[in-house]
Amino acid sequence: MDSVTTQLLGASSVSSFNHSWAYDVFLCYRDADTHNNFTDNLYRNLLQRGIKTFLADELIRREEELLLMPTLFKAIGESRISIIVFSENFASSVWCLDELVEILQCRAAKQKIVWPVYYKVDLIDVRNQQGSFGEAFANHENKFRDNMEKVLRWRAALREATNLPGWYFLDGHNSKFVHNIVEEISAQVLNRTYFNVAKYPVGIESRVQDISELLGIGVNDVRMLGIWGPNGIGKTTIAKAVYNSIAHEFECSCFLASVGENSVAPGGLVKLQKIVLSEILGEKQLDWTHVDKGINVIKKILSHKKVLLILDNVNQLDQLNKLVGGSDWFGLGSRIIITTRDKHLLTAHQVNLIYKVKELYFDEAFELFSWNAFRRNKLPDDYAKVATAIVHYAKGLPLALTIIGSLLCGRSIDQWKAALDDYKRVVDLEIQDIVQISYDALEDLVKEVFLDIACFLKEP
Repeated sequence: MDSVTTQLLGASSVSSFNHSWAYDVFLCYRDADTHNNFTDNLYRNLLQRGIKTFLADELIRREEELLLMPTLFKAIGESRISIIVFSENFASSVWCLDELVEILQCRAAKQKIVWPVYYKVDLIDVRNQQGSFGEAFANHENKFRDNMEKVLRWRAALREATNLPGWYFLDGHNSKFVHNIVEEISAQVLNRTYFNVAKYPVGIESRVQDISELLGIGVNDVRMLGIWGPNGIGKTTIAKAVYNSIAHEFECSCFLASVGENSVAPGGLVKLQKIVLSEILGEKQLDWTHVDKGINVIKKILSHKKVLLILDNVNQLDQLNKLVGGSDWFGLGSRIIITTRDKHLLTAHQVNLIYKVKELYFDEAFELFSWNAFRRNKLPDDYAKVATAIVHYAKGLPLALTIIGSLLCGRSIDQWKAALDDYKRVVDLEIQDIVQISYDALEDLVKEVFLDIACFLKEP
């Protein structure tokens, strides 16, 4: 029997929040070592599964050397997953090492998935730059003796990469090995449903990063975190972005939308309990009719699972008691996220980690308004002065900026000034006032369309 050694140690970090990728997978490899066998086989199998994969071979064949590295770096940034194939002569390639540094930088900045593959090389040789890796670096240190910082970056990148989970192939036929990798990638790319976060995701990334720090993904405890703020501030949008960013880290995950609204119907909480378990277990036939029985079912099933559970728009304490009770309901490593307008609900449920969503900074608010009003991030000079005043009245609320920008899109400067005058007449302008003024300013023929837009953009 063929000797195939393969091991996957777990999942790495995931892609950025909006999941709008040009490629599913970027392959970083040493052409001379693996192209005609392993890498080519992996590439073909990924394509056959419908996984869009970037391979540099086409660029190399066209000999676009001046454009190659910028194109490669762009492809790395636009790829959801990067696979690094460490092989015997990987470290002798400056291109491979530069790609590696860029991949890891993108992983840190955009929370992308990175998986190393050790193809007939030892992890220790890669980490400590021994064997063929040591020989390559001896040459690099001689060649780049006037730029040792570059060499040190390569060394640090190799050490960082070896701390990530990955696969190992020592010998034998690689078909089974390739199959295992493709199956795991398929699970990430094809079997996970992510959310469309926002058409113009201005200001979201920094807030997701703040929340990610509070969540402490990787720490083996159970944490509940509240995302708190007023109407229109973007709580749901941010929660979706956080879900997209970290869902891959968990054994199972569920985003439970509109909890407050959906729990008021008869049997509403029971239905929500069943949604949680059906999404996590993939089972539709769940049989109970009383909410207290549902509590015990949830505790029994989830107490040993690493779960990501997001409850959106909670407005009653009883909803938390019946859906996410206490930390002992969930396995170690689990994270429970709750969005609400009511901070007291969080403190009453002993949620100690509370993130108050910040209004958009003025530059962010102006950019979001510009995208909605002119479909670009800067405005013509004659509109910019009026826009500055309008953005001020929106108070950094993404929903308000989106509604006003959509209303004014394609309209004249006089109509912009008229809208501004309307906003000025209201003291302590609130989101409801903005919606009403924006609605009143419309012609009758387009009011129905506007209502559709406003309902679609509804933010709890």
